[in-house]
Amino acid sequence: MSFRRISLLAAAALLFGVLAVTSARAQGSRSVADFSLKQNNTEVSLKSYAGSKAVVVVFINQTCPFSTLYQNRLAALSADYGSKGVQFLFIDTPINVEAAIDANEKVKVKASGSPSLPLLTDEGQTVSTLLGATKTPEVVVLQPVSGGFAVRYKGAVDDNPQVENYVKEKYLAQVLDNLLAGRAAGVTDKRAAGCLIKRF
Repeated sequence: MSFRRISLLAAAALLFGVLAVTSARAQGSRSVADFSLKQNNTEVSLKSYAGSKAVVVVFINQTCPFSTLYQNRLAALSADYGSKGVQFLFIDTPINVEAAIDANEKVKVKASGSPSLPLLTDEGQTVSTLLGATKTPEVVVLQPVSGGFAVRYKGAVDDNPQVENYVKEKYLAQVLDNLLAGRAAGVTDKRAAGCLIKRF
């Protein structure tokens, strides 16, 4: 291999590394100023929760089997961390029907017995687009900072959608525990398993 080719490969590797670090820094410093949701024709704004320790935005769909599997877990997390100053916002999100049917065949879940969650409406899919959500359920953790809210985490609730008792990594709980203790979030993203959000 020629010296010139080695130099080109080294330069490409260096450039890739710089871009990766820049991308990671950008993601870590990403912030949201405000957005609005609707609940029973009443507008709910993100900035009204500026006094919260953190805001967890949850994209969910009641017909998605993965959302159903997480409903008890999400209700428990909301109750537990709500008492610690964390606000949960559950957004009713449209999904691809075909994908939902396929997911239902895979997980074979029943919806009975699950607690109801207070659902908000994301008109025009503004919030899901802004936060880059692609599946239900998917969570985004926001932390109030000067001038807005910093995105601290985006992705899965934990590492086992199907069997709660087999969960080993509780990503959302770990992030919230870290933020409440004044530490960095730790993990910043984990791929969510769920139903694809339908875009209009």
